[in-house]
Amino acid sequence: MNVNKNRIKIPLMLSFLIFSMLLNSMGVIILQLSEKVSYKGLGVLESFKDIPMAIMSLFCVNLIAKTGNKNALIFSLIFILVSCIALPLVDAFWFFKIWLSIVGVSFALAKISVFSIIKNNFKDEQLSSAISSVDASFMFGIFFVNIGFGTLLTSSYANYWKFGFWIIAFLSIITLLMLRAAKIDEEPNNDHRKKSGEWKFFLTPKLVYFFIIVFFMVFIEQSFNSWLPSFFKNNLKINSYFALQASAFLALFSFVGRLITSRLILRFHWFRFVLVCLFMVFVILGICQVLISYFYVDFKFSLIFLMPMVGLFLAPLFPLYNSEILNKVPKEKTHLLVSIVVIFSSLGSSVGSLYMAIIFYKDVSNFYPLFILLPLLIIFGLTFFLNKTPITYDREHQE
Repeated sequence: MNVNKNRIKIPLMLSFLIFSMLLNSMGVIILQLSEKVSYKGLGVLESFKDIPMAIMSLFCVNLIAKTGNKNALIFSLIFILVSCIALPLVDAFWFFKIWLSIVGVSFALAKISVFSIIKNNFKDEQLSSAISSVDASFMFGIFFVNIGFGTLLTSSYANYWKFGFWIIAFLSIITLLMLRAAKIDEEPNNDHRKKSGEWKFFLTPKLVYFFIIVFFMVFIEQSFNSWLPSFFKNNLKINSYFALQASAFLALFSFVGRLITSRLILRFHWFRFVLVCLFMVFVILGICQVLISYFYVDFKFSLIFLMPMVGLFLAPLFPLYNSEILNKVPKEKTHLLVSIVVIFSSLGSSVGSLYMAIIFYKDVSNFYPLFILLPLLIIFGLTFFLNKTPITYDREHQE
């Protein structure tokens, strides 16, 4: 089936933009509730999003196979539309937990659907480029939510900050209309008879390395996206507005990094690209830690500009790893692959948030860059194994 690639890619990018704003509004929520709720309590709050996301990803594979990727994505956006309209109308902390659970479940549906649509409609370098473009929109969502809510919190309407989620609801309506009009090649897998060996395939060494990398990548990204505003506010003693604005530059650099990646991946091998990015992240975080430890008084405000630059090199990593694996996995295993990625992403997000909550609770956030460097070393080592290990599977079993 011939499909218009741009008419497919744009609503997918908008979908990830929407979920990015929702998932990364945690930085805003943590800042707003930190005076009423302890850091331990806020660290646990993330799990109300991640645990339902992980559970849903286990059970929604067959559901998506029956409804189709496009319909599943539409359903997830409808859930978000309703929940975002309701959030400002319920003035209670417990509703944040319910709202985050809805966001988690919806994102599980959306992520599996989006990646499956990309797998079915794009090939090879175009697939890698499509993933980087979609993930770039995810980064722009972080920038938009920090700038938008940061501006709202410093205005005369600061007490009505939760109504900012109505803008996300409106964007969901636009995306729904675009999705309904898009002609998407589903290429459904109608053969559900052979289930033995499904999970065995995902225990191959290359995929195990990949899943561990996914866990630590989200672990690190969560440590930045949700907790960098708190680091700026606590350690640099700047107000919530400037903390969010400074953190927004992390998302802006991340957006640029993934946008550049969507172009350069067509020319360079992913492994070399990853090594360059990891090296630059090590250098920037190392410089930041030295400034904090030895030159804090004179150069602490330079961290506002230096730390967000990490996003330029950190952001390309996740789509590069994803595209390397997605290109090599058979189409009929895409749903299950992405569902496992969602599970490991959810676990990484929850553990990363708890990790950072403990660091801030113990008042050792002056070692913030160092604590992020530790899981990066694990990713660096596993990348070499991931590159050298082939994916092997029983082709006869697929027939």
